[in-house]
Amino acid sequence: MTHNDSTAREHAQRLMMAALDGEVSADEQRQLDALLAGHPDLAHEWRRFTRLKEVTADMSLRTPPEETWDRYWLSTYRRAERGLAWVLVSIGAIILASYWAVHAVEALLETTAEPLPIRIAIAALAVGFVILAVSVVREKIFTNRRDPYQKEIIR
Repeated sequence: MTHNDSTAREHAQRLMMAALDGEVSADEQRQLDALLAGHPDLAHEWRRFTRLKEVTADMSLRTPPEETWDRYWLSTYRRAERGLAWVLVSIGAIILASYWAVHAVEALLETTAEPLPIRIAIAALAVGFVILAVSVVREKIFTNRRDPYQKEIIR
């Protein structure tokens, strides 16, 4: 394909799109007719485009019943509410369990003369275990509810 053929094809395609939208002048329509007459492949493409426009012109989206929208919004609100609830429960559990873990570690370390960096490391380890435990419990709860194959596995 030469540069002129490529340019002519691009020009013809622009004219076809404009013609489909009803946005061509009489002169542009004559140019398009001449290009289509001289290029059978473009004429075939034009027939496909016009047929597609005919088929899709009468299409419309079906409006779903009101009950469908009600169920959609209820499920959306439910998921948002439960998501927020799980975030708050997780944060609360992490804070309370971390508080108890840090106090337990402090009580343990009060009897020893460990340096401050060791105390901080032990407290960080305890808080990390608490966060990990909350995360694992939450994941197990979600997996048990949503895993359709979980009940079929024999362990």
